[in-house]
Amino acid sequence: MKKILVIASVLASLTFFASADIQAPPGSTYTSSRKLGRAISNILYGLTEIPEQIARKNDAYGRKAGWSYGVVDGTSRSLRRLGYGFYELFTFTCPTYRGTFKPPYERCGEDNRIEMNVHDGLSEFPPELGFETHFTHSRSQKF
Repeated sequence: MKKILVIASVLASLTFFASADIQAPPGSTYTSSRKLGRAISNILYGLTEIPEQIARKNDAYGRKAGWSYGVVDGTSRSLRRLGYGFYELFTFTCPTYRGTFKPPYERCGEDNRIEMNVHDGLSEFPPELGFETHFTHSRSQKF
């Protein structure tokens, strides 16, 4: 009886030192439902890139660049979002990007955000308009 008690207490004390990998795998937050949501948001709200890029180019280069370069860049980005949106809408059940449901955009920048352009890239979800900065899935805004 003593032997069983000693063995049980030794095993119980060893379980304190045992560690298991209980973390989720890196791609676990990217599921088919997130891919479908990303597709719908890119299709419906991709046009918000136009006023967003007007404001960004206006801040960076001035008013004339905001209303010329910003409109052209915003239109280009919104059309890319529309294309990615329809692509992901039709393939949301399939893991298409390297066997995962991650977005097919290029990774750039120091924090590995999903972007198309290293300067002010194409993030996973369309930009927000206004002062709602409490969402973590969108780009941070400079005030």
